[in-house]
Amino acid sequence: MTNKAVVYIGPGKVEVRDTAYPTLELQDGPGVNPANVGRKCPHGVILKVVSTNICGSDQHMVRGRTTAPEGLVLGHEITGEVVETGPDVEFIRTGDIVSVPFNIACGRCRNCKEGKTGICLNVNPDRPGSAYGYVDMGGWVGGQAQYVMVPYADFNLLRFPDRDQALEKILDLTMLSDIFPTGYHGAFTAGVTTGSTVYVAGAGPVGLACAHASQLLGAAVVIVGDMNSDRLAQAASFGCETVDLRQEGDLGDKIAEILGEPEVDAAVDCVGFEAHGQGSQAGKEAPATVLNTIMTVARAGASLGIPGLYVTGDPGGIDEDAKIGSLRIRLGLGWAKSHSFATGQCPVMRYNRQLMMAILHDKAQIAKAVNATPISIEDAASGYQDFDRGVARKFVLNPNDMIAA
Repeated sequence: MTNKAVVYIGPGKVEVRDTAYPTLELQDGPGVNPANVGRKCPHGVILKVVSTNICGSDQHMVRGRTTAPEGLVLGHEITGEVVETGPDVEFIRTGDIVSVPFNIACGRCRNCKEGKTGICLNVNPDRPGSAYGYVDMGGWVGGQAQYVMVPYADFNLLRFPDRDQALEKILDLTMLSDIFPTGYHGAFTAGVTTGSTVYVAGAGPVGLACAHASQLLGAAVVIVGDMNSDRLAQAASFGCETVDLRQEGDLGDKIAEILGEPEVDAAVDCVGFEAHGQGSQAGKEAPATVLNTIMTVARAGASLGIPGLYVTGDPGGIDEDAKIGSLRIRLGLGWAKSHSFATGQCPVMRYNRQLMMAILHDKAQIAKAVNATPISIEDAASGYQDFDRGVARKFVLNPNDMIAA
């Protein structure tokens, strides 16, 4: 069997290469932790990939802003068809169409049993938490490919109840592997509920997913801030208020023009460590600016959701502190306002089944909200380039031509 995959080959560059067909054993290769080499996975399955998305987290690596090694197979947003099951798999069957949470979780450790699947203790020898095709996450091979191996299948996989329905709604369901639960997690941990006013920083795909999730949770007003007019227009297309952060002026004053007061009930950082300054500082990297801004506009006692990615190693950081993830955050402001902070990987399994039901019963239109755009795997490089220049789309790779035209 052959396998094509999207491979990181250096800053700003990816290419599609012929790679090894996956087996139920983790092989040596770029980024694979030596302690994981040869790890046998009788509890795993092989998937024929139906859809696999380009994520902003992938883009951080491709920009050269992490320590990702050249040759790394990318991709952690995976939906697939089971084509082989390991001898220890009991409940997943060949032919099932399934969503793969980007968190790799054993289901057996203390954290997994507590529902903290984003920080599983047994899948990454270096530290808690793992993901497919991602730097310092144990070396599990990525899913921007035709085929991929998924360990601990009975625990990890979310099976769709009807194959034909799943394929019909695949552009929505493909978002369950990461972006929709991540956006929802940001809103949920920020305390968004019926009647909330919400500020979402960032109108990239995660920000748009968070905005749509906030609406699903019952928010009265969702305000999205960004410096990209196309992405702001996408947010406005499904009922969000928008703020163009390139314009001069205090964000609180701009929020007051919408709400009549300068603060919101809940605020969410959907940008992360590559944040840039606002107004006259637009275009200049300022990695702590979003965190400081959401503390400013969130009311006293508010919760702050932080699904935006922050890293411990950033070779392109603006200073020596930023290169190790040490940022100038106004913690005193957050303390004075009694803010609570929720950070880290979204535990996808906490939300994905409920969000699947919302999609299947037409209560959520996440593909429309993020402007899901299918492309062939051969067009992956151009997809990364377009995403990097800020197009208002969420690119969905179609490696086996299973997404209908």
